[in-house]
Amino acid sequence: MRPAIWQPPVPLSVSEATIVRRVRRAKLFVFLRQERHLILDAAFQEELATMYADAPQGQPPVSPALLALATIVQAYFGVSDDEVVEACVMDRRWQLVLACLDCADAPFSKGTLVAFRERLIAADLDRRLIERTVERAKESKGFGHSQLRVALDSSALWGAGQVEDTLNLLGHALRKAVGMLARQQGWEVAQMAGTLGVPLLGAPSLKAALDADWDDPTTLPWALSQVLAALGTVEAAVAQQPASPAQQAAQAAVTVARQVVAQDVEADPAGAPRLRRGVARERRISVEDGEMRHGRKAASRLIDGYKRHVARDLDSGLVRAVGLTAANAPEASVTPAIAADLACQEGTLRELHIDRAYLASHLVAERTEELTIFCKAWPVRNGDHFPKTAFSLDWEAGQLTCPAGATLPFRPGSIVHFPTATCAACPLRVQCTSSSRGRTVSIHPDEALLAELRARQHTPAGRAALRERVGVEHTLAHIGHWQGPRARYIGLRKNLFDLRRMAVVSNLHDLMRLPDAEHAA
Repeated sequence: MRPAIWQPPVPLSVSEATIVRRVRRAKLFVFLRQERHLILDAAFQEELATMYADAPQGQPPVSPALLALATIVQAYFGVSDDEVVEACVMDRRWQLVLACLDCADAPFSKGTLVAFRERLIAADLDRRLIERTVERAKESKGFGHSQLRVALDSSALWGAGQVEDTLNLLGHALRKAVGMLARQQGWEVAQMAGTLGVPLLGAPSLKAALDADWDDPTTLPWALSQVLAALGTVEAAVAQQPASPAQQAAQAAVTVARQVVAQDVEADPAGAPRLRRGVARERRISVEDGEMRHGRKAASRLIDGYKRHVARDLDSGLVRAVGLTAANAPEASVTPAIAADLACQEGTLRELHIDRAYLASHLVAERTEELTIFCKAWPVRNGDHFPKTAFSLDWEAGQLTCPAGATLPFRPGSIVHFPTATCAACPLRVQCTSSSRGRTVSIHPDEALLAELRARQHTPAGRAALRERVGVEHTLAHIGHWQGPRARYIGLRKNLFDLRRMAVVSNLHDLMRLPDAEHAA
């Protein structure tokens, strides 16, 4: 059955007023109590109800509006599903928001909350939670900007899965497969490993079970061959099992082990297995979370997990969209998802404030004339010689002129070669090039934009505009404070859900601080 519209009381009761007066910190509880019927209005509740089948029979589900509130508060406090159910009974602030004051039992179970989260993700309605806070800001705070000014930035999010080396990845995956077979038989893992003839997989530590001298250079190839032999044994045993959920789970673990072998192991000239030199492009680093990756946030900052991206509205301060990518993905790869989310909201993107990592994005490459990009340009250096900025570009004529006045045609994405004879006779040759073949100048495919960015940052107004991007850095810091440095869930999609509800928490805090439209006027 479809859930009925949740209609909690709007005026504060005497007990609720007492609780409100006693809340000194965590004012989000008070705000949600005051605004819940407006944020989760009837129209939005109808959207949430579409997640449930409209069957004529069955028990009516718990209101999705109530569960959405619980999900938001859960993000604010960073508590587990069990702790949410406990807080509904033990914490009067939670009861204030969820309209269950002095309840003896929680209004929903852990299973109900988990199922709601899965439905929300499947229907992509966690995105709508962000949009609803933006809509509420327009309704109450007077924000109706049709021209969007957005800043985009990212920060590191470490994965929840355990990062392991090749041997431990293989051992972890194979122990998981053996464990599934053991559970099916009602045996202990060590008993099943012994029966299969791979006792090293029954030990808590693979390397301890191998009992080798790891300082000996011959140990690693030997250990690798032992583990690969165990892989073959387990793979054959799993293939012989009848089809069942346990057999499928064991087969999935064996598939992970094979993936690790494909990415990390190669044959030496004699045909013996050895660890691959270098790192595979999409190297799997965790058995439990196959979407985590090695990456960098900066040249000296390594990440094992993901990058979270936030698009902040510079006029309202609200988060308009968020994105999540693997740690090895370039920042620019997130912009199609960000643009798709922005397209679902009112307004046209007119200013994009970014750092240089996003200059390769499709938003920049496919920009219209109406979109202005604000970003620091890449520095131009050429040692002791004239930099590229000393050459003038005539875009209408397609001509490049050197400091001495020599002119050659150019096109974006090309390299301009000045003739050897011209440079040899030039009085400025020593200042321009040390090459005996003449000076070359590389023209970037988007050289016009880079020239515009360089010109802008040489003016006080341009530098002031660049500083506006600091706001999104503050938003990322706030979201990082609530979400923490490490991912809560396994997998990219669930962690995107978590990031989206953190954006909701951030927007709600901004809504609390913003004056109402009538007061602002």
